[in-house]
Amino acid sequence: MEQNPKPKSVLDSLGEEIVRIVIPVSICMLIVVILVSVLNTDSDSSGPSFTSVATIAYTESSSDSTWDKLKGALLNALVFVVVVTAVTFLLVLLFYFRCTKFLKYYMGFSSCLVLGFMGGEISLFLISKFKIPIDCITFALSLFNFTVVGVLAVFMSKTAIIVTQGYLVVIGVLVAYWFTMLPEWTTWVLLVAMALYDLAAVLLPGGPLRLLVELAISRDEDIPALVYEARPVINHDSVPRGAVVQRRVWRERRDNDFGSNENLDSRSNLNATVNSSLESNSGLERFTSIGSDENERNAVDVEDAPVLRAESELAAPLIQHRINVRMNLQEGSNDDFALEGIGLGSSGAIKLGLGDFIFYSVLVARAAMYDFMTVYACYLAIIAGLGITLMLLAFYQKALPALPVSVMLGVLFYLLTRLLLETFVVQCSMNLLMF
Repeated sequence: MEQNPKPKSVLDSLGEEIVRIVIPVSICMLIVVILVSVLNTDSDSSGPSFTSVATIAYTESSSDSTWDKLKGALLNALVFVVVVTAVTFLLVLLFYFRCTKFLKYYMGFSSCLVLGFMGGEISLFLISKFKIPIDCITFALSLFNFTVVGVLAVFMSKTAIIVTQGYLVVIGVLVAYWFTMLPEWTTWVLLVAMALYDLAAVLLPGGPLRLLVELAISRDEDIPALVYEARPVINHDSVPRGAVVQRRVWRERRDNDFGSNENLDSRSNLNATVNSSLESNSGLERFTSIGSDENERNAVDVEDAPVLRAESELAAPLIQHRINVRMNLQEGSNDDFALEGIGLGSSGAIKLGLGDFIFYSVLVARAAMYDFMTVYACYLAIIAGLGITLMLLAFYQKALPALPVSVMLGVLFYLLTRLLLETFVVQCSMNLLMF
């Protein structure tokens, strides 16, 4: 009898899964840092270039004292968090009353505004900076096509996954750049405040994000949000040839598609979900979910083929070493179904909300406004925090937010680098010392 081949290594698959989410995050941060370095020529960034919800309570000025800036930044962060909380509860309420189409159209409109207006404004900045010769008609048509294709790519499930991922990264870059225009003190206090809000919204019993996730799980529906999805690592040698890959939204399904003798205990799967939400005056929403659920509700249509064996193996090194799934087929059916994404944490897929992309990039971009040494330190801190979060998901087997660890480490490394490391390196360089 043919035996299932052994997987290469748990570490190999684990590294591949982490890389699949670290690469887009790094690309987003890199582009924002480049934009800030190219477009922000003013050394004084204390004053805001625009008015938004984050600066409605206090307008920072370079002539203000440090205590006044701190109090004003705390007030701005408090107002922003209150607005985000109210909008998130409104999102839960609309989702509870099954206003899914309205939410989808609203997010499409928000994405259109981000790609069209924010993207167009940044494009004009770049055209003016590099003196690119282009006429108005060509620019308008290019921007229109770019915006329409982006909205369709994000909200149409049949679009190629790489196109959807690319546009999600672009949306994160555009919003993150506009957040870098906030005053310095407001930016740092806002980052810490959103990390604390993320922690409370996910872990507290009455947290809005926790309510949203529980409601979506009970209905087996997608949460209306802008979420970057990295494909899971699959051991192709263990999947039967000719199998039909079935993808599910959540770990439980109301209808029994594979008969009453299905040997699947979804409650034994290790749950790992990271959720967070962002709502700004631009109308962008954010939800973070690190888990193994696929973002498709229906089965993927694949050509039928002869059944070779009814046992398959799914690799999930982030959650567990291996999961053996034995399939019981329907009577009269000639298809072998290999379930991909059985429950949260079964296939190792990772989902990360755009809000995390945005705030990670804002932190690194704000560090770039000071010195590139702080950029390196903050980048390493964010990636380390993201890796720690992934490990905590497998250890605690419960919903965890993605912002707190990375943001706290990033802010800490920024302060240590600016106050200690930079002084040390400068003194060594001035005295021609090597270390």
